[in-house]
Amino acid sequence: MIEEIHIHDLGVITDAVLPLGPGLSILSGETGAGKTMVVTALGMLLGNRADAGSVRSGSTKALAEATVRVPSDHAAVALVEESGGAVDSETVNGTEESLVLLSRTVSAEGRSRAHVGGRSAPVGTLGTVGETLVAVHGQSDQLRLKSPAAQRTALDDYAGADVAEELATYRGKLARYREVVATLHVAKENSRERALQAQALTTALEEIDAVEPVPGEDAQLDAESEKLTNLEALRGAALSAHGALSGSDADDEPDLNAVALLSHAQQALDLVAESDPELVALATRVRELTVVAADVAADLSGYASGLDEDGPARLAEVEARRSALRALTKKYGASIDEVLSWADEARTRLEGLVVDPQREEQLRAEGESLHAALVKHATRLLELRRVAAKKLAGAVSEELSALAMPNASLVVAVEPSERFTDDGRDTIEFMLAPHPQATPRPLGKGASGGELSRIMLALEVVLSEVDPVPTFVFDEVDSGVGGKAAVEIGRRLKMLAKNVQVLVVTHLPQVAAFADQHILVTKSSDSSVSDVKVLTDEERVVELARMLAGHEDSRAAREHARELMRDATA
Repeated sequence: MIEEIHIHDLGVITDAVLPLGPGLSILSGETGAGKTMVVTALGMLLGNRADAGSVRSGSTKALAEATVRVPSDHAAVALVEESGGAVDSETVNGTEESLVLLSRTVSAEGRSRAHVGGRSAPVGTLGTVGETLVAVHGQSDQLRLKSPAAQRTALDDYAGADVAEELATYRGKLARYREVVATLHVAKENSRERALQAQALTTALEEIDAVEPVPGEDAQLDAESEKLTNLEALRGAALSAHGALSGSDADDEPDLNAVALLSHAQQALDLVAESDPELVALATRVRELTVVAADVAADLSGYASGLDEDGPARLAEVEARRSALRALTKKYGASIDEVLSWADEARTRLEGLVVDPQREEQLRAEGESLHAALVKHATRLLELRRVAAKKLAGAVSEELSALAMPNASLVVAVEPSERFTDDGRDTIEFMLAPHPQATPRPLGKGASGGELSRIMLALEVVLSEVDPVPTFVFDEVDSGVGGKAAVEIGRRLKMLAKNVQVLVVTHLPQVAAFADQHILVTKSSDSSVSDVKVLTDEERVVELARMLAGHEDSRAAREHARELMRDATA
């Protein structure tokens, strides 16, 4: 909901802060006091065209600013963050909430600037965010439910889970149907070019498959080639090291090797080690060295004897294999892993290029089956929507009767169409019939501003539980009515305010009596400056008396005002 509206140098308002609470807020004041400036300010925040004429005379610019509190998962939060703006978050009664700041300035020269979440943004972005937060209904304001898309969404939300489930199934079938149709279409287009591409991919894949490369094989063969190329050097080094450690059968001086010398050292220490504990430790370390040297010597002997005697033959095989792999890496990737990745992608592309007759027949059959299913689900959607449309039209028409439009009725037309869309195979239009014999016309055509506001009030009351906007603003909703009809308008505004925040500009005390919060716009004695004030209960009585009789000091008017407030509360 809107927590606060700040208006500066707009029309006759020099500087005013309008605090708003939940429920029904009534805005009243004498003609010319500046009530419409509040609606104008909200229009600016909704991205409406900025009018330099609305800037207060003598000022350089006008400002409209609003602080809006919404749940942290509200669509407006994501829109603000996507535009680069910031939101403040806080936890209230265990619920995470966010504060969104919107502002708009218009200069005396007509230049306009918008800010969303404290950051400069296009006016269009401000309007997109504002549309999720506020709906304004007035003589010159656009209708929230004017567009066919908005009307369809409202009807589907009103219809409930049955339409939602049927629509989800329909959309799943439609998505697959479009895939099948696209695949068949592509298969028929550019057949010669596609055949050449398919042939090139087939040849490349045949070349790769003939070699049968293995992931990482090129690196393994590089290492093996290096080893086989230096086979004799490796064998010589191993044997030489083995001889140095443990001698060899051809050695004329068998004692001149590391193992023998370590054994001599160990024997010399063992003879006297018991005479000194320190020497015992040293003898133990020498014994460990002897064991390690003997183990390494044995491992070297095994390594040397294990070197492939058929090294040259194996080397030839390895080099031939490396050559075959290099032929692939020159064409399809820097490594065998990249070659294999390219081959996987090529197979996928090839599947899209080549549609064999059997597969094509399968796709055609699937397409026919999906088309039949789409017809079935679209027809079911049409039926469900028509049932909901009749119910919605009846409920709104009943509301209109209570709002001093007894002969008017809402018509929700749901008609079949030829084309499958994401929403079905039908068209939806909300229309108004001003009397039973009249031809229904689209909303917004052929109705006065006050009538239009009452129509939208009736719609919003019926839709409020399934399609709520956080804040509704009604201007001239009571135009041309009075008496009992005015009381019913107030009662329905109060009903709507149970689910959402409602701000109403009114001249009727019967409507104002239902307020949860009454805001008065007053003007100075010379009518050059206006101010905004939230009224206490006693001040409300005085204002209602003024609205009733034009004389706020009239005792009878004040008593009548109290009676209106009591009746509204009851």
